Amino acid sequence: MTLRRRRAFALLAVLTLVWGTNWPLMPLATREVSVWTFRAIGSLSAGVLLLAIASTRGQSLRVRREDWLAVGAASIAYLLVWNLASAYAAILIPSGQAAVLGFTMPFWAALLSWLLFGERPGARMALAIALGAASVALLMAPNFGVYAQAPRGLAMGLLAAIGWAVGTLILKRHAPAVPASVLTAWQLVVSGVPIAIGAMLLGDGRWFMPSGQTVAVIAWIAVVPMALGNLCWFAIVGLLPANVAGLSSIMVPVVALVSGAIVHGEPLGILQWLAMACSVAALSLALLARPAGARG
Repeated sequence: MTLRRRRAFALLAVLTLVWGTNWPLMPLATREVSVWTFRAIGSLSAGVLLLAIASTRGQSLRVRREDWLAVGAASIAYLLVWNLASAYAAILIPSGQAAVLGFTMPFWAALLSWLLFGERPGARMALAIALGAASVALLMAPNFGVYAQAPRGLAMGLLAAIGWAVGTLILKRHAPAVPASVLTAWQLVVSGVPIAIGAMLLGDGRWFMPSGQTVAVIAWIAVVPMALGNLCWFAIVGLLPANVAGLSSIMVPVVALVSGAIVHGEPLGILQWLAMACSVAALSLALLARPAGARG
């Protein structure tokens, strides 16, 4: 296995843990504040934190003028759409099921890559996508009644996935020449500004101090899943092809389901464990495959 792929595996392990355990926390974060306020605080705090860390490490915070269009478009498509839609989905339907919908992203990314850029997956990657789809189907199967009763939750979950896919493809086609930490920071800030404006117009409508639990949950989400998680994600995007990077996230909803079962008592049974097996098989095919012409 190449050094690049070993690094991607390590980042994936961190990403799966921090993002998978994040989903059950979102309903707790929005008990006292609106989704807009929650996401505005999280995005801007995480972005400023990463900018400060990058600056103390001596990294340039400058983004070339010609790269700002790609950074802005990816920020809106991924972080703005994803942050709002995924949070609403986690409130409207069980958090584990919201995660399953959000992490249909690999299939939207593969479909858009094929339709827009003619990037047809090879046989091994097609099988990996099929196994990933089987994993998602197994996780969704017992819960179609939930989606029927909360169609907005279904729509928000799918919207989050599509926004994430579009943002990822934009970055893969127009990758800015900046470190992953700087790219992540600026995208969080760029997406956080319109969310903050939305929070002032559509959010809580009054200033107040939430409880210590809410403050602690929002702070944790800002620092760990949003700052650290997105830093890992953008590093993975830089290391792997878009369809492989997308598929690498397929284990996250499994962890989200386990977390949801622990925190909220959400269902966890044989279908979820079969889905985990399909996810592991899909990841093995996608990440362990030796690329054509690869060495070392």
